[in-house]
Amino acid sequence: MEKQEYTITLYTENSIGMIGRISGIFSRRKINIESLNTSPSEVDGIHRFTILITESEEVVRKLCRQIEKQVEVLKAYFNTNDELIWQEQALYKVPAHVIAEKAYVERLLRQYGANVVVIRNDYIVFETAGHREEIDRLTEELGKYKLIEFVRGARIAIIKESAGFHSKLIQFEKTEPSPEIVENEFLDQQDNVFTM
Repeated sequence: MEKQEYTITLYTENSIGMIGRISGIFSRRKINIESLNTSPSEVDGIHRFTILITESEEVVRKLCRQIEKQVEVLKAYFNTNDELIWQEQALYKVPAHVIAEKAYVERLLRQYGANVVVIRNDYIVFETAGHREEIDRLTEELGKYKLIEFVRGARIAIIKESAGFHSKLIQFEKTEPSPEIVENEFLDQQDNVFTM
């Protein structure tokens, strides 16, 4: 199967060591995590992981099933870029004299929607958000004008066709157990079933 970018969204309990356990699942399968973001979700006490990888759909499907076996993981989703609204954030440190002397650089920053974060005598820090390709293009252009420093944040994403995890959680809480009692046919045969 053909590999492509997939964004995996996990909803987990907020417990110590979750990042290590989740990343361990990827490293055991020799899958590179291109971007990892974790933050609180819309549900109090539930955290959201947003993980970007490049893999085949079959591998991603199996990976999500494996991740959901972790006790603290409530749900794992995977989506292609077309199924998401996503952004990445970047910070750029540019020499102040370049901005003052080169009108092109100022126009370039405006074109990409960059906002000033810090102004100092020796440098100016800008921030922008967009898709990776846009950030890469701006970084390449600013590299021609003595870009001092650059850092990109991890992907953040929202699933287009999702009502949100909170509504699913409420629906799950409203579901009552079945009124029918289902007897286990092996319950009274313990010695026969559980022998080694």
